[in-house]
Amino acid sequence: MSVVPAEVLPGSALAVDETAAPAAVELGPRARLWPSLCAVYRAQLSRARVARIPLLFVATFQSIGIMILMRGVVDGGAEAQAVVAGSSVLVVAFVALNLLAQYFGQLRASGGLDHYATLPVPPAAVVLGAAGAYASFTVPGTVVTAGFGCVLFGLPVAHLWVLVAVIPLAGAALAGLGAALGLLAPRPELATLLGQLGMSAALLLGVLPADRMPEVVRLARDLLPSTYGVEAFARTFGPHPDWAFVLGDLAVCGVVGVVSLAVATWAYRRAAVR
Repeated sequence: MSVVPAEVLPGSALAVDETAAPAAVELGPRARLWPSLCAVYRAQLSRARVARIPLLFVATFQSIGIMILMRGVVDGGAEAQAVVAGSSVLVVAFVALNLLAQYFGQLRASGGLDHYATLPVPPAAVVLGAAGAYASFTVPGTVVTAGFGCVLFGLPVAHLWVLVAVIPLAGAALAGLGAALGLLAPRPELATLLGQLGMSAALLLGVLPADRMPEVVRLARDLLPSTYGVEAFARTFGPHPDWAFVLGDLAVCGVVGVVSLAVATWAYRRAAVR
């Protein structure tokens, strides 16, 4: 007497059709970059609004104070243009470079990257959203600093509209650098130190007139991303701005911004999987 399994009997309820293919599990749609970026941007903006506004006042007053001090040694001309442009971009450097380096350094040390890693958002959306939120806080401070500097040094205000291009391009370059420093630093204290050193470099190399610097310092100045935003803004104070050079400086600033944000995205992926 042979024993036959019940599932192979034709009339059994457990019979299995060998030709039937297993049903494919349908996954949800993959999160797209732009909606994810907007969601991260809004979350970061509302989260950092209360904590970052006092620091924005500090950055603005710092830049205004530097211009008041420089007014005693700079009368006008190209030197005054460099001081006003450098002090205005310094507000961007303080927030987008210094504070963003501290933020990502603390986020990595506290395990906050694990939270973002579980969300269905692309890594680029996290970096770009946070960078955009921090850069947005620089807009009022930069405009106030530039307007005050023009009045203080007697510079024309007709071309202040160029800040519409200078702020996002310089902000992207400095925010990408700040995010990369914060994500690559092994400790949050080192991330804070690197962010402050970067802001100090933007202060010394951006505010002081380039004509009075040694050649070696000028070469270092050319490597700083904010330099090209400062140069583009300073060129607009002349009676007949050379817009080709202005666009060239803005283009360089934009390219540096793309590269620095790409490096920051790679650093985010590297830090998130550890």
